[in-house]
Amino acid sequence: MVEGSPTDAQLDFHERGDAAGPSSDSSWSMDCSTVLRVKSIHISSAILAAKSLYFHELFLNGIKESAQRDVTIQIHAAEEEALMDLLNFMYSNNLSANQATALLDVLLAAHKFKVASCMRYCSKLLRKIPMTSESALLYLDLPSSILMAEAAQPLMDSAKKFLAVKYKDISKIQEEVLKLPLAGIEAVLSSDDLQAASEDTIYDLVLKWAHTHYPKSVERKEVLAKRLVHLIRFPYMTCRKLKKVLNCNDFHPEFASKAVLEALFFKAETPHRQRALAVDEPNAVSRRFIERAYKYRPVKVVDFELPHQQCVVYLDLKRGECALLFPTGRVYSQAFHLGGQGFFLSAHCNMDQQNTYHCFGLFLGMQEKGSASFAVDYEFAARSKSTEGYVSKYKGNYTFTGGKAVGYRNLFGVQWQAFIQDDSNYFMNGILHLRAELTIRHFDLAR
Repeated sequence: MVEGSPTDAQLDFHERGDAAGPSSDSSWSMDCSTVLRVKSIHISSAILAAKSLYFHELFLNGIKESAQRDVTIQIHAAEEEALMDLLNFMYSNNLSANQATALLDVLLAAHKFKVASCMRYCSKLLRKIPMTSESALLYLDLPSSILMAEAAQPLMDSAKKFLAVKYKDISKIQEEVLKLPLAGIEAVLSSDDLQAASEDTIYDLVLKWAHTHYPKSVERKEVLAKRLVHLIRFPYMTCRKLKKVLNCNDFHPEFASKAVLEALFFKAETPHRQRALAVDEPNAVSRRFIERAYKYRPVKVVDFELPHQQCVVYLDLKRGECALLFPTGRVYSQAFHLGGQGFFLSAHCNMDQQNTYHCFGLFLGMQEKGSASFAVDYEFAARSKSTEGYVSKYKGNYTFTGGKAVGYRNLFGVQWQAFIQDDSNYFMNGILHLRAELTIRHFDLAR
């Protein structure tokens, strides 16, 4: 029994005997089942009103019960323990519950009776208990009114962070990700640190997940439109994949057109303006302008058909990304296409031609797909602080067949330490700007 001083109210708990568990309904006074027993508690209305907005309104806001000493509340029999613990908390600021299930029951009771301080306390204790995928998904599956409550936000954030970290590298555990419920896939896709080959692969994953969990077209479109499309970062998808978005039956045509148009405008912006757009909306519901930790770095491509088939490819690398390449690392760009064949750029930290020191190298590769032989003229360039423009660093030509690569081992002609240092001539605001121009002079079908 909860004892208070002064004792100026009596709570009568009518326990209902139906088999249902704790209800998420905020009203606990519904006459909808047989009363098994009545339990009376003498308690201080002043303390309850001070800690609980529910009881404050009950006692002080002129409703029927406010003029009575006896107040009746109906609950499920299974809810008694959590409610008693909640009443004790309002007196002592402590809980007897220490297991996740019991604490969650108290959290639900605290939400129903609008005891924000107890919700914060339960959230704090639950965060101290080692999180698992099961518990994180359980927290995120709570009623929406609890999910949106400020007092429960730290717990929800912890659950989302746990899932985002656990399923960070979706390329390695894609089958596990596909089994996640809606709340789980939302938490994973919300992460900026999600490791994937590209946003194209994330787009494919979202559609595959939606088809798996919502085989009916109407339901699938509804879930995609209301819960998932804003988590796809269309501006970082390739133009080839964006064309498929326009014809995707899982999206409403108006949305598809708007998403693709916005992505294309973003791609047309300068890198500086692109970064500004990302910074402008760091806390927006849609984080579509924030770049993830893609395995293949995004590129900007400009294509020409005349007088020769040609493309100009822009690749930006952050100083931190370059620093991680030392001593033998490499980073790859997304694929781009010329003459119907896929190519890619790769940046390396390797030894110079004489094998005497580490340096920065840039290479051009052709994907293994395809049956043609391409004679390609190529030129590598980089922006420099001294000129503020792109300066040619290497020119060459090469006849490509599937899977071949060519490049220059020491693009800047300096040791790695000189290339990466703070006053390096090749990093502008912490970004290395690279450009590759490719021109096909002719190609022969493989014999």
